[in-house]
Amino acid sequence: MNQVKLNSKNFFFKYTQLFSIFFCFCLISLSAQNTKSTKNTNETIITGAQQYEKYIPFLSDKKVGIVTNQTGILYVQNIYNNSDHPDMSEKSIKIDTISIVDFLLLKNIKIEKIFSPEHGFRGKADAGEQVKDEKDSKTNIHVISLYGKNKKPTTEQLKGVEIILFDLQDVGVRFYTYISTLHYVMEAAAENNIPVIVLDRPNPNAHYIDGPVLKQGFESFVGMHKVPVVYGMTIGEYALMINGEKWLKNKVSCDLTVIKLQNYNHKLKYSLPVNPSPNLRTDHAINLYPSLCFFEGTNVSVGRGTDFPFEMYGSPFNTAFTDEFIPQPNKGDKNPKYKGQICYGEDLRDEPFLSEINLEWLLTIYYNSTNSTNLPVGYSFFNKNLFFDKLAGTDLLRKQILARKSEQEIKLSWKKDLEDFKIVRSKYLLYPD
Repeated sequence: MNQVKLNSKNFFFKYTQLFSIFFCFCLISLSAQNTKSTKNTNETIITGAQQYEKYIPFLSDKKVGIVTNQTGILYVQNIYNNSDHPDMSEKSIKIDTISIVDFLLLKNIKIEKIFSPEHGFRGKADAGEQVKDEKDSKTNIHVISLYGKNKKPTTEQLKGVEIILFDLQDVGVRFYTYISTLHYVMEAAAENNIPVIVLDRPNPNAHYIDGPVLKQGFESFVGMHKVPVVYGMTIGEYALMINGEKWLKNKVSCDLTVIKLQNYNHKLKYSLPVNPSPNLRTDHAINLYPSLCFFEGTNVSVGRGTDFPFEMYGSPFNTAFTDEFIPQPNKGDKNPKYKGQICYGEDLRDEPFLSEINLEWLLTIYYNSTNSTNLPVGYSFFNKNLFFDKLAGTDLLRKQILARKSEQEIKLSWKKDLEDFKIVRSKYLLYPD
């Protein structure tokens, strides 16, 4: 009887071990799946530019105008000799990036002109800095700036162009001016009977929709259309909406083709391989940008002139805050706000990933400013040119802040317009939410 009990215990012990191993294996597998589902998915997404077999046929034997900058890239395989490294094989393959312009030239596509948006063809100009027309030193192709006085290609500038290729990496925020450039390019193309091909790219802020919807009378280059601050669409989808909603002047329609992304949905996280502009240098800054850019219409710095723009905010007058930074001229801003002065505010580099606009930072520093005894004569939280209203697309947000409305009250006032926009948006989606 004792022997039987011992065998039963051994059996139970072995069975428990096997069950524990199986259970641990299930947990590990589940964890791996979760990691896979939340990790960066760049390797699975195929951009429009990468699918060159779909647009090269449209460009062959045509004089091409291309709208692009440093973000217009493809991935190519290059073979390198390893004769200098005896421990390596004779040759190795490396994945490199190549400019869409250089790639098309290698494919013997005739590029007649390059059109560049804000920040220029090489993406080095400061925000708001006027970029002059020039010849690209590498390709000797004429580059026409679409930022400054000339935001829309003229008939003269389009002379000789038979088709336009548009390839810009957007960040999915209304006041980011690449969608305004898209509007004017489509409008000029429609007026001159030139077809447009948009090479679609992922939107790193496509996972949510939020912010005030632009009101009539507040249109500007940082907000041209009746959309919220964060609209949850790729630039290809947005182009379809511009066309479909007849937003172009005189309700003209552009001959538009969108080269769709593959393996993409709006919830996928996407890490931009190239900075879209000089002061959006990290995925985190791009995620915070819709919330922090409102400060550009106030006396508060967003960290331009530091190593971490759009990941902090502050001013010399808000001494109640403990975090500090000192803006200095750098490649992102040659003359930053509060150059050489200590700014007190918040360092947001450890802030969690956002899926909505955060207004608490704006409200907190505004309330702190009104209670501060350290304000200069003539101080005004909002810039006197009311650029804040252009960013917001309405004067209501500024008035709500002045009235000390809570974040919840303010966001509730956006609800109806956001619901109406979602109905419009749904007509032009190419990818699932």
